[in-house]
Amino acid sequence: MPAAPRIAPSALFSPQEWAPFQTRAAWIGPLLVAHCWGVIALATAAGVLIPWLIPLCVMIIGTRQLGLAILMHEAAHGGLSRNGRLNDFLGHWLCATPIGASLAAYRPYHLSHHRFAQQAEDPDLMLSAPFPVRPASLRRKLIRDLTGQTFFKQRVLLPLKQARSISPKGDSAHLYESIVTGRSVLPFIAFNAALLAGFVAAGVWWAFFVLWLLPMATWFPMVTRLRNIAEHACVEGSSSDPFRAARTTRAAWWERAFIAPYWVNFHAEHHLFMHVPCWKLPALHRAVHARPQAAAMEVSPGYLDVIRTATRRPA
Repeated sequence: MPAAPRIAPSALFSPQEWAPFQTRAAWIGPLLVAHCWGVIALATAAGVLIPWLIPLCVMIIGTRQLGLAILMHEAAHGGLSRNGRLNDFLGHWLCATPIGASLAAYRPYHLSHHRFAQQAEDPDLMLSAPFPVRPASLRRKLIRDLTGQTFFKQRVLLPLKQARSISPKGDSAHLYESIVTGRSVLPFIAFNAALLAGFVAAGVWWAFFVLWLLPMATWFPMVTRLRNIAEHACVEGSSSDPFRAARTTRAAWWERAFIAPYWVNFHAEHHLFMHVPCWKLPALHRAVHARPQAAAMEVSPGYLDVIRTATRRPA
């Protein structure tokens, strides 16, 4: 069972150069969680007070729901706090549970992805293996995301199959979603019931459906798909070269706001050194690219370029 190729930090950095990337601040992780919820709250208030902003608010909130998933991912690596209990509390109850996930289920799954990245044993391989696809194929996938079909399949049909002990067939790329939603459905329902009660108490019951569930059912699945494509799809040599295990995408401000929050776009650097906190990935990107080895890395100028690559016909 071959593991993904690795390099040691000493292959690129001296101990003094590497030292800043090993430290973890006590306050940045909790601040990022607070920031994510603050953006959601502000966008919700804006949508309630200025209804014509609702389409924009749906996109902002859906992206921050992805942000919660990204911060759960950070917690899976122990990056939200130096205190393990606080890290897991933040990652599970404030990041995973609200979006129907489970940190306990996600962590072993995701660490297996790092151990076997782009190998046959990689549980995420089916997310990238089908690419490139025809533009019409990707367009159909994105339409399914934006019309709620993906949400219904992942959050209703697959958990029901799991509850009945029926293994999902024909779509192993979404097996994790079935496991996570199956294990965390009761906390997810409880959180959303409490959230709905809060909206009802505030006299804006409709905002729960329009400014929380609608983003989760539409924009969130779509940007999650774009994230998955950008991270590993169509990177040649990804199974044999640690510098090509993933793709980094240089995200413009609007892409960070609507597609890729919390430095998730620096995925090649994350796979090189997975324990570096997410807020240090831009500095790590600069440090790695000051070395000649970085010439081998896959770096895209933006998400539109990623889409073009993922829909390019093989030569």
